[in-house]
Amino acid sequence: MKTSDFYFDLPQELIAQTPAARRDASRLLVLDKDTGAIEHRHFYDLPSYLRPGDCLVLNDSRVLPARLLGERLPGGGACEVLLLIDRGEKTWECLVRPGRRMHVGTRLSFGGGELTAQVTEELPDGNRLVRFDYDGIFLEILDRLGKMPLPPYIRAELQDRERYQTVYSKVTGSAAAPTAGLHFTEELLEKIRAMGVELAFVTLHVGLGTFRPVKTEEITDHEMHSEYCVISPETAERINVTKRRGGRVICVGTTSCRTVESWAGEDGTVRSGAGWTNIFIYPGYRFKVLDGLITNFHLPESTLIMLVSALAGREHVLAAYEEAVRERYRFFSFGDATLIR
Repeated sequence: MKTSDFYFDLPQELIAQTPAARRDASRLLVLDKDTGAIEHRHFYDLPSYLRPGDCLVLNDSRVLPARLLGERLPGGGACEVLLLIDRGEKTWECLVRPGRRMHVGTRLSFGGGELTAQVTEELPDGNRLVRFDYDGIFLEILDRLGKMPLPPYIRAELQDRERYQTVYSKVTGSAAAPTAGLHFTEELLEKIRAMGVELAFVTLHVGLGTFRPVKTEEITDHEMHSEYCVISPETAERINVTKRRGGRVICVGTTSCRTVESWAGEDGTVRSGAGWTNIFIYPGYRFKVLDGLITNFHLPESTLIMLVSALAGREHVLAAYEEAVRERYRFFSFGDATLIR
């Protein structure tokens, strides 16, 4: 199967630049994965598609304000550092700009010297290891100095940083938001709980690899990025009980999907654990746990549209995306949602 098989034409003006005025007022395209039938609803209508005994799986990762703007010392001009992975000992793997001027030994300053750093290693993929020096608690300093690492297709300034966090975010560590969850409000979650639907939380720290295009002609030649994920014993048990009782497991976002599928046995039993996953889901994959998926609209030729196509079929998905374009849905991170059932 070729990467070009997952291309669709998207007008630039449909790429959402700002969040909806109200989280759950986003539109919801409902796609029947077996028939390809489409319904047009709003996200606040989601409970009408859920049943008592179902289980929603949500990713509680919280986005790090990981974009730091500073200067190279002494007097070397502006720089930008994007934190990707905590490597321990105050050292982070980072994307840096301007890369050609950020060699080993380059010293950096942020916030007028409140936070300083030095490039300690250049990695084969172009990333850098950067060691930071500071007094106090690093996450508190980041909260003051850092900016949200919005995707490159969002050019508008984000007025409220919490709109790039889910209302249930808890575990800081993502370089991008698990955006399917941005549509939920506390009130909507409470309504869903009151219906008898279980909520189960996993953690997958989203990396920027999620935005990297597939550059190979054959999708099987693509090297999938790795992300760190955690499933607690409580969550594993909740999912397994749901399946035993005949309920549906509906994942909120591709990150939740990739987490439960990574920690599931061939018999569909989910085990608890923590570690790195580079699972690549594309058409032909047999889902072990997931029955339905809530997700946003994804980039053409991306690993995420391939994952969605594995669940609902490439033809159904591309037809649904064409319909969404005709109906002027908003696309990508701050855009509207789909429910595949």
